[in-house]
Amino acid sequence: MSALEPRDDVDVPPLAVDAPAAAESGGVLGRSYRALSIGIVSVVFLIAFEATAVGTAMPVAARELHGIPLYAFAFSAYFTTSLFAMVLSGQWADRRGPLGPLAAGISAFAAGLLLCGTAGTMWVFVAGRAVQGLGGGLVIVALYVVISRAYPKRLQPSILAAFAASWVIPSVVGPLAAGSVTEHLGWRWVFIGIPVLVVFPLALALPAIRRRAAGPADPAAPVEPYDRRRIMLALGISLGAALLQYAGQELNWFALLPAAVGVALLVPAVRGLLPPGTGRAARGLPSVVLLRGVAAGSFIAAESFVPLMLVTQRGLSPTMAGFSLAAGGGTWALGSYVQSRPRLEPYRERMMVGGMVLVAAAIAAAPSVLIDSVPVWTVAVAWAFGCFGMGVVLASTSVLLLKLSAPEEAGANSAALQISDGLSNVLLLAAGGAAFSALGGGAVGAVHDAAGAGAGAAGSHPGAFAVVFLPMAGVALVGAWVAARVRADA
Repeated sequence: MSALEPRDDVDVPPLAVDAPAAAESGGVLGRSYRALSIGIVSVVFLIAFEATAVGTAMPVAARELHGIPLYAFAFSAYFTTSLFAMVLSGQWADRRGPLGPLAAGISAFAAGLLLCGTAGTMWVFVAGRAVQGLGGGLVIVALYVVISRAYPKRLQPSILAAFAASWVIPSVVGPLAAGSVTEHLGWRWVFIGIPVLVVFPLALALPAIRRRAAGPADPAAPVEPYDRRRIMLALGISLGAALLQYAGQELNWFALLPAAVGVALLVPAVRGLLPPGTGRAARGLPSVVLLRGVAAGSFIAAESFVPLMLVTQRGLSPTMAGFSLAAGGGTWALGSYVQSRPRLEPYRERMMVGGMVLVAAAIAAAPSVLIDSVPVWTVAVAWAFGCFGMGVVLASTSVLLLKLSAPEEAGANSAALQISDGLSNVLLLAAGGAAFSALGGGAVGAVHDAAGAGAGAAGSHPGAFAVVFLPMAGVALVGAWVAARVRADA
């Protein structure tokens, strides 16, 4: 799953006046809301498709661009820039309405896709992913502001459920479709094709957004200035994370300087944006915020390397490698559903501990396929269980965040949850990528090219993959300990 996945913890501006329900009839697909609903859900669907498909195409793209050493950077660059964009989008939408950040975000996302699809070098590809992250961060927050302003409260749960449902089909179909496109048309079309498809849903949604949600929430109120301190802290997180990623990729003495600058930027920014006690897993809200980052970061960092491992070490086609992750979308949704059952509420903390144990076991089981005698479908089974655990844990962190937050603190705490999620993705992907390169991972692509698609295991570097998966399994186990501390009254 991706950092773009819509969820109920996005830091959006409060709604000043709820849309009048009495004047509207029907549900989210009624005449009044049909165009808007189809348009914005289709945008989320296409973004979800791209997010789930990119992992399938990435091994082929990185190998063709001679960029296997930068493989993790291509994923983490997206999360790095989206951290800053989310904070900017919330303030922009609060003051000027969501239309501006939504239009800018879609444009940046499309530009990033085109840049990736036409890249001639891996660094250009990474730059394209960073531009995508800017667009994605702007879009996801703006869409939630659209919902808060354009839909009455009685319809908001329905459209949010549609957002969540729009991720299930791409999670199953996206990797398979991307694998087929990669094999028959080339990996570039996985990126180039999406911008064209976004035109239709935008044509449906933009007129309705302009009519229902344009401008500030209260046109009569004076426009508040931007919170420059918060924007600078968000910029500090993004720049600091980027410098640490760069230092991790270089792996030489000269990289110590950017690493030191990155830490100097990150530490005060994180302390200013996350609840006190997060770093030491203080009971209650700090542990909830920390758990979100530990769970998301360890799982995404490991998942990013699954297709590359299957393609280069076991000789699978991109389609079959993508199929290994296809069942995860369904089990993730199942885990989210299970945790929502009222009769299981007293056992939420235990479910979260169990969910993190499943995540750790799935990550630890994945590199077993580096042994030729282990069937490749082992990854598919393990990942299905891991995604179930993630569905339980991530949805539960959102529930507990709102439960533990005072009404006037819900927005800031929601933002902290997102920052923990995105920052952990960046840092753990950077750490995994550095370890991968240090143990010879950069030679994987060259070996695979020379040996042929069916003989990827010959002369391979299994240790480069093991050093990614096994530490991430350890991080997930730490998450099980953190999950036991989410109760404030324990």
